[in-house]
Amino acid sequence: MSVSKHEIPGPLARHSTRMALVRWGDRTVKIGGGAPVVVQSMTNTDTADVIATAIQVKALAAAGSEIVRLTVNSPAAAQAVAAVREQLDRMGVSVPLCGDFHYNGHRLLTQYPDCAQALSKYRINPGNVGTGAKRDDNFARMIEIACQHDKAVRIGVNWGSLDQDLLARLMDANAALADPLGSAAVMREALVRSALDSAARAIELGLSPDQIVLSCKVSAVQDLIAVYRDLASRSDFALHLGLTEAGMGSKGIVASTAAMAVLLQEGIGDTIRVSLTPEPGGDRAREVIVAQEMLQTMGLRAFTPLVTACPGCGRTTSTFFQELADSIQRWLREQMPEWRANYPGVETMAVAVMGCVVNGPGESKFADVGISLPGAGEAPVAPVFVDGERTVTLKGDRIAEEFQAIVAQYVERRYGVAGLMGNREAEPA
Repeated sequence: MSVSKHEIPGPLARHSTRMALVRWGDRTVKIGGGAPVVVQSMTNTDTADVIATAIQVKALAAAGSEIVRLTVNSPAAAQAVAAVREQLDRMGVSVPLCGDFHYNGHRLLTQYPDCAQALSKYRINPGNVGTGAKRDDNFARMIEIACQHDKAVRIGVNWGSLDQDLLARLMDANAALADPLGSAAVMREALVRSALDSAARAIELGLSPDQIVLSCKVSAVQDLIAVYRDLASRSDFALHLGLTEAGMGSKGIVASTAAMAVLLQEGIGDTIRVSLTPEPGGDRAREVIVAQEMLQTMGLRAFTPLVTACPGCGRTTSTFFQELADSIQRWLREQMPEWRANYPGVETMAVAVMGCVVNGPGESKFADVGISLPGAGEAPVAPVFVDGERTVTLKGDRIAEEFQAIVAQYVERRYGVAGLMGNREAEPA
């Protein structure tokens, strides 16, 4: 018996009932409370270099990052934050900025009030705000400043910088049990406890629960899944999701996706970052693209038209179809800044670039626009399908340019003003 696509269960509803608002100017990014999952990224420039940082923030925002985090680790960096914000505003880049604080955030936010105001969100690590009585005082100072400026706060606990006093107490209590847990389980509990206790303290200090985002980031897939399931079961705060120190290249992509996809499918996670180590000379924006593609392939959001393409085999005659698929996908992304403004809904368009007759025509018919290129031993022609119907057959040396033109015409016809009006007129009254 066949199963229709409507019978396939989709992702669960988002777990977090609270919604944190991250604002800059007229722009508000909603995290949690049923809002779409938000994509974040982080610069790797020296924040004190205003121009380099602003340029990278602009590139990350253009790629689709909806919040960009900056390192604020020194007086020079803190002093530069307001200038970075001003430069972005002059460039017409309204993406909210999050300040990443460790060790000295209480001093920097106090000494540089322009920094505190220019940031839309603070990231505070409870394990790195101080020791003993100073920890409580330093944490309180940062929360007080967040309250003064009406800023959202991510309380971000990390496996590598966990509160050692809390961990020691939990380890001692666990050792006294008749049937003690393993050390990994105790560390996971310490992560969750640190986040929840810090959130409770922030609320006591006057921060609204709706200004709080929690995270408990680790670097192992199964640990991340276990920690966030536990955190979600014990709170209703918005949750920032990410595998910290995910790694480089395919390893980082696979590990991040393996961990986050499980949780997102369960409704856990309201904002995500894919923490990729850039390859030498690599593009920092790749982490944004990976995050978007994860959400889009799961059906949680749509950002840009995606290309379906076969992997190639002995039936294919050359790498032409691979090159065409790559060039079309890059071209689609390049068009999105303009298309997003002028062609509502274009991000859901499906394009297929196939390499031979086996699955080529079928996949092309399923896509909005598809092309089936000739494989080994096939006639040197490439049928094009639009909305499931074969419309034209391309041949010769200009197949790539002609197919791109067909896609552009389709976008104008279907998602332009005339296309949208036609769709509305076709809808039943």
